[in-house]
Amino acid sequence: METCFDFSKCHGDFKVFVYPQIGPDASLLIPSPLYQKMLNVIKESRYYTQDPSEGCLFVLAIDTLDRDPLSADYVHHITTHIQKLPYWNSGMNHVIFNLYSGTWPDYFEEGLDFNPGLAILVKASMSVTNFRSGFDVSIPLFHKNHPERGGVPGLVTVNNFPGTKKYLLAFKGKRYTHGIGSETRNALFHLHNGQDIVLVTTCRHGKYWKHSKDERCDVDNAEYDKYDYNMLLENSTFCLIPRGRRLGSFRFLEALQAGCIPVLLSNKWVLPFAQVIDWNKAVIWADERLLFQIPNVVRSVDFARVLALKQQTQVLWESYFSSIEKIVLTTLEIIRERLPLEPRRDGLIWNSAPGALVALPQFSDSNLHYPFYLTMLGAHSDPQFTAVIYAGRGNRNMAVLFQLVKNVAHSRSVAMILVVWSGDTPPPAKPRWPVPPGNPPLVVLHSDNSSKRFHPHSLIRTHAVLSLDEDCLLTTDEVNFAFHVWRSFPERLVGYLSRSHYWDARKGQWGYTSKWTNQYSMVLTGATFYHRYYGFLYSHWVGPEGLPGCEDIALNFLVSHATRRPPVKLAQHKQPAAPGAGWSDSVQFAQRHACLNTLVTMLGYMPLVHSSVRLDPVLYKDPVSNLRKKYRQMELAGS
Repeated sequence: METCFDFSKCHGDFKVFVYPQIGPDASLLIPSPLYQKMLNVIKESRYYTQDPSEGCLFVLAIDTLDRDPLSADYVHHITTHIQKLPYWNSGMNHVIFNLYSGTWPDYFEEGLDFNPGLAILVKASMSVTNFRSGFDVSIPLFHKNHPERGGVPGLVTVNNFPGTKKYLLAFKGKRYTHGIGSETRNALFHLHNGQDIVLVTTCRHGKYWKHSKDERCDVDNAEYDKYDYNMLLENSTFCLIPRGRRLGSFRFLEALQAGCIPVLLSNKWVLPFAQVIDWNKAVIWADERLLFQIPNVVRSVDFARVLALKQQTQVLWESYFSSIEKIVLTTLEIIRERLPLEPRRDGLIWNSAPGALVALPQFSDSNLHYPFYLTMLGAHSDPQFTAVIYAGRGNRNMAVLFQLVKNVAHSRSVAMILVVWSGDTPPPAKPRWPVPPGNPPLVVLHSDNSSKRFHPHSLIRTHAVLSLDEDCLLTTDEVNFAFHVWRSFPERLVGYLSRSHYWDARKGQWGYTSKWTNQYSMVLTGATFYHRYYGFLYSHWVGPEGLPGCEDIALNFLVSHATRRPPVKLAQHKQPAAPGAGWSDSVQFAQRHACLNTLVTMLGYMPLVHSSVRLDPVLYKDPVSNLRKKYRQMELAGS
């Protein structure tokens, strides 16, 4: 890396420059739809810059994904086009994306038909022989219709028991009667027993398959037609992933998504993102030279390890492979971490949910400061919290605001009260504010942006942040109970006021509702605990301009996207409507509907998860003496 990369270009923020698709050759160099999706992801990411002087990495607008001359996406005379690039400089600081190299009959891995020079190769089907460790990046093969964003979730569910399936080991795919990749697949029929091991192949592919068919093709084709590919994926414990003409295979990602543990039969293949992912936790390595030992190998895997492997396939699929966006951004993060002075993540973050794309290393160098790893590390969150009160209606309701400050200040766990003042009028003078009992610091900050309520203020030192609206009527008991619950669920939003989303089939879009139903998917941030890290993540996600009018929904989206879990609702608490607020007002609800659909478009999917769980204190509303109850004020507030 030190001899092939100019680190001096990477001063300040890590930025990526994408060459513009302009010039006399632009009409001849229109990228394939797949490559255009990859460029779109980069251009819409936080890494992108339009200024080449800011660029640390340079990405070609010339499509290099498919370098098979027989492909319709093959770009001719590519060397001439590359040499015209103004910042090429022998490829230094450039990234070349490639899925297919070489062509029939040899499929040479180096067969790009141009000299990449000093460029970083981000390539599928890379071998240990040609992979430049610490410089190149190995990526998976993925289909042209792979989702640009969001992606389909993994197919393993929490109730997906037993851990073992109908079939122990399965494979359904092409058989090559000759040429590279044929030796292994031609021998698979020896392992097929039609009972717990189903390995079926077909010669019926390509235009001239009948000209090269052998004596076993008809029998193989008949057996092949008995099984459905998706059925085998979903009903097999292990899935065989043999090499094809190239080392990589689409089947690899398909098996990961299905939770079918990959059994790799592709010697010398550098697995995707192997520099940071511990694949021993998700796959079984086999050896092409020891094909007949595979049944014994998979039968020897005990039940506990099967469950662990299956679980890890879902973690990796969700974190890095379910969309083009995740594949591209993971690639950029791996390259960024190689730069001097750039913060790095350890193996725990890369190989645990929610993954490295969610746990930004700029936040902290300690895993204990993130909400996702406390339980895993046997640690606990801070015993105190910081209250952030958002005052956005001027001074027309000061009595309620002052009472809220008093109620919060009475909590035994509050470390600081921070008032974010965004009204048109200046905040009250300091002598007018109530003196908090116990003397927790009271700080008033002025802001002209409602998103500042989630800003990771340097004054906030605790893990827990209590987000409050100025007209919120929480009692001290409600504050204490909410904090007590949050400490058990530090990775989630924990609050009192719930809302839900639904699919409106008539309009073909998502809707927002405040009706009391048997389930919810959001909690309003007017009375909610969240981890301080989510404020940091929120500021990086929405940018300095924020999402006016959508802040609370956006935070719910962000946390559900990170955790794949719903928020936690507490007790029965109905917030009285403030004068003129009108939650039932059609204009405001139209705005909420629009927020939902805008955020779904941004993420590429709907991350919100419904829940029917409500947590109440012990003896809450039970017909027993109030003296036996710990949070006695709550029943008065919730009634």
